[in-house]
Amino acid sequence: MIFTDTHRKIRVQIVAFRDGLQSSFGGKVRLKDVLPAMEFAVREAGIRHFESGGGARFQAPYFYVGEDPFQCQDEMRRAVGPDVDLQVLTRSVSGVTLNTQRLDTLALQARLMKRHGTTWDRNFDYMNDADNLARTGQPIVDAGMHHQVAVAMMGLPFDDPTVHTADFYVSVVRRLLERGVHFDSVCMKDASGTTDPRTCYETAVGLRKILPPEVLLWQHTHDTASLAVAQYLAGIEGGVDGVDLSVRPLASGTVQPDVRSLWHALKGTGYRLDIDIDKIDELEKILQEGLQDYDFDPTTTTADARVVGFPMPGGAIGPNVHMMKEAGILDRYGDVLAEFPVVVRAGGAWTSVTPGSQQYWLQAFNNVLHGRWRKIDPGFGRAVLGYFGRPPLEPDPEVVALAAEQLKLEPFVGDPLEAAPDSLAEARRALAERNLPTTDENVFLVAAAIVPGKNIELNEGIRLLTGKAKISLPLKKPETPAATAGASPAVAAPPPAAAPVITTTPSPLLVSFPAAVPAFSAPMTTSCTVVEGGTTRHFRVTIEPPGPDEESVEPAPGHTWGIHRRRAAAAAGTGTAAAPHRTAASAVATPTPVFSPFEGKTEVVEINVRVGEVVTAGQVVAAVEAMKAKHEVRAPHGGTVISIDAELGSTVMAGRPILTIGG
Repeated sequence: MIFTDTHRKIRVQIVAFRDGLQSSFGGKVRLKDVLPAMEFAVREAGIRHFESGGGARFQAPYFYVGEDPFQCQDEMRRAVGPDVDLQVLTRSVSGVTLNTQRLDTLALQARLMKRHGTTWDRNFDYMNDADNLARTGQPIVDAGMHHQVAVAMMGLPFDDPTVHTADFYVSVVRRLLERGVHFDSVCMKDASGTTDPRTCYETAVGLRKILPPEVLLWQHTHDTASLAVAQYLAGIEGGVDGVDLSVRPLASGTVQPDVRSLWHALKGTGYRLDIDIDKIDELEKILQEGLQDYDFDPTTTTADARVVGFPMPGGAIGPNVHMMKEAGILDRYGDVLAEFPVVVRAGGAWTSVTPGSQQYWLQAFNNVLHGRWRKIDPGFGRAVLGYFGRPPLEPDPEVVALAAEQLKLEPFVGDPLEAAPDSLAEARRALAERNLPTTDENVFLVAAAIVPGKNIELNEGIRLLTGKAKISLPLKKPETPAATAGASPAVAAPPPAAAPVITTTPSPLLVSFPAAVPAFSAPMTTSCTVVEGGTTRHFRVTIEPPGPDEESVEPAPGHTWGIHRRRAAAAAGTGTAAAPHRTAASAVATPTPVFSPFEGKTEVVEINVRVGEVVTAGQVVAAVEAMKAKHEVRAPHGGTVISIDAELGSTVMAGRPILTIGG
């Protein structure tokens, strides 16, 4: 049992305003909705250390909220005053981005963080590559910030005694000490909350033995598997000096435990937290008031013991769940999780923390959607090929070969920083071409949003600076007024592109087509919405032309065809509705709309054809972005492009075509 005769104070960093926002909402929160709580935490609760930026909370403000992250940091500094520590989270060779960067980009990043009020920088490498940590830590030291080296931890989803053990983690810091790297503190960082308590204790004991006494030992974890308090107790017993905690409603589940949980667990042990616990209830009320319009997803607020088998960080579960919901594919969530151990083993057991967690996730996602290894995610592929550093284990050679073949890249054994593209030069060109100021801040905003192969017009930095930022907040949907007694069931309005709406009645399903239904003689694919009681479902519908023994009927505007309930219900299991009993026919081939491969919201990131261009069946005519990855859109058959129905950067969803092909 944890106990000390000499009373010892444990330092606390409150992470609600960075990791809490990321793990709950992917960082998609307006600063004004949480800033009053931060001011109260300093003024009344005496909190002196906050995590305030970096990670997804650097990119999310201007990717999805329309806010400049540097201005956000300035406002936070003004709110807390000059003497409170504000900490940023950086990702070694990726910095606050998802791609590798050159050292000059990371040096600019460090200077800007310091300029805008940051005092601590926690820097981790998801590969636990000591060379990466050494090189990327120097700019932090040069900028004058507190340099905290993080050892990335997780519970391995398969047995291997050589990695993700206490000895393995201690060896990472030992190599940094041998290199003479200056750091002020070390953090045991478990982004998925899956490291067992004994390993936490042994790692803390081992690190404390080799660290100079003036170097602080910190611990960070998530409560996703309900292990966080046990992990912290083990770490404190082993010699940890400080821990990361949060406050409800931005606590527990995929976030850090609430400060009151650990405070209670330490009663009678001789340890106490350096925080005024009596003010936390009021802090919670202010947070709840500020976030009252936000829709908390149960997947992120509920503990899930399954995470020990798919060590996914809390900060990634929230955004990925949100993106899957938007794309209309949340039903595949369990399938992706089941594939996770496969990609972890094949990749080389790098730690599941950003960007490594996203690489694992997208490859598992691709394996589920396309078949195992048939589509290598570019990030995962570059990782197994060595472009992010050396993973703890050797990647599967067959997967390495597939990655090299599909990405047309050779395996790499050099310095990832030297192989990175010159994102600063590209950002300066993009700004100059648009007559935008080339300040350090603007250059970095654009550089941090550059994705290889993505149209620069869709760069989130360019969008922010030109007043075209995309706003995507996880807010509650307006409540639908209750139906009046005896009133007819509400029917959803037809989605864009005049897709049909199916409404259930006591008799057969009815498919109501819009005012004009074009004639056709080939299979026609569109989308429809099924409203049954209070449930709305979306379907992709393929309507076959009539056979030789069927009567060809031209439906009148607004005409309704009956579909037998048994046939439609059977189709619901596959996502394809049954064909109507009567179909329209014409000697002229019907134009075919081309849709995103996803039923929910996606962004059009490529349009590869023009009106009048002849295309062949299977040709890549466009691409959409879903789950932070590009997905091809192929022509269903050959023909001529007769219209482009969406703009580059526009959002499309079920029923809205990207383009139309004539037969």
